[in-house]
Amino acid sequence: MQEREPFIPPPYPYERLDPIKALAGGHEGGMIDLSIGSPCDPPPATVVEALATSGTERSYPPSIGTAAFRSAAAEWLNRLVGTDLTEGDVRATIGSKELVAGIPHWLRLRRLDRDTVLYPSISYPSYAMGATLAGCRAVAVPMTSDWKMDLAAIRPEDAERALCLWVNSPGNPAGGLEDLEAIASWGRAIGVPILSDECYIEFTWDGPPRSILEHGSDGVIAVHSLSKRSNLAGARAGFYAGDAELIHYVSEVRKHAGFMPPGPVQAASVAAFADQAHVEEQRGRYRARLEAMRRVLAEMGVEAPMPQGGFYLWAPAPAGDAWAFAERLAVEAGVLVSPGDFYGEAGAGYIRVAVVQSEEKILVALDRLHSGSGSGPSGVGVSEGPVAS
Repeated sequence: MQEREPFIPPPYPYERLDPIKALAGGHEGGMIDLSIGSPCDPPPATVVEALATSGTERSYPPSIGTAAFRSAAAEWLNRLVGTDLTEGDVRATIGSKELVAGIPHWLRLRRLDRDTVLYPSISYPSYAMGATLAGCRAVAVPMTSDWKMDLAAIRPEDAERALCLWVNSPGNPAGGLEDLEAIASWGRAIGVPILSDECYIEFTWDGPPRSILEHGSDGVIAVHSLSKRSNLAGARAGFYAGDAELIHYVSEVRKHAGFMPPGPVQAASVAAFADQAHVEEQRGRYRARLEAMRRVLAEMGVEAPMPQGGFYLWAPAPAGDAWAFAERLAVEAGVLVSPGDFYGEAGAGYIRVAVVQSEEKILVALDRLHSGSGSGPSGVGVSEGPVAS
């Protein structure tokens, strides 16, 4: 039997911020936490009512999702991007992260001859971690200067071993928009399934929302979530749709493992998918917050470009030292952000700012910069190096 080292979970990235949290929390009024993309705004009252009154908590919900859930999800995406999905094309998931982390394992059970997960070199950490948890190779695809994957940089030997390629558009953290048609064509040409994480689709700022399913379903799976569009991150609701054989296989494996979104959550999701007005309101909030936070960073000498999509600013750190700049933001403005190395080695010279607090709170940071001496709360100064590695 081949010797293998036991898996030891690495520190969860955001736990590495604890020393900086103490600095940010020293300000009067407390810390302004812009490190994690966790919504602060309320979901619609109709959604909360559906969650509380469905009566579905008594029995086991269908793992693939109720007919009402799957129909509502299909109709929502059809309205948004012009697809022609039916309820039979959709499967429910418990949010999107458990699917992102789990699907490499399930695909490997299907293709024992392949062991590689391709993913963007600057991206959400769960793409690479999902590969690791499945015992696969995680191979990063380099990014271009406009934050798109450089498919030409994928080595042929890695493509031949690939179980799948992840694409995230609009991208987290850098906010780029991918050419989804070209990526779907690349995957079909060499027989590599494309997994398209589209959870920020309704926060596309440069042009209309886009889904890989606009270019056909063969060989692709699109993943969606209600966490961002409807402020339901705590409820854990999402879905996947696409290639009929792939989604059937994945849903059958999940069924045996007992993965099933709770019945009340599915009922709430039906209400959320039917209501577009609250999403338009949320778009306005995020757009205003992005502009406000750009002013905060500009006050500190950093020009943060507006993302093409998403609600993150991906800003270059002075002298390329993201940890030092994160500490400076905490000390001078009471703001907590994420250093870019959380999202891959290629992101080490950047910070990610999630504009998930109110515009009023973000403008408090600007007031602190205007009124402060730059030495931070209680006279604490900025250290000469990062507080974490």
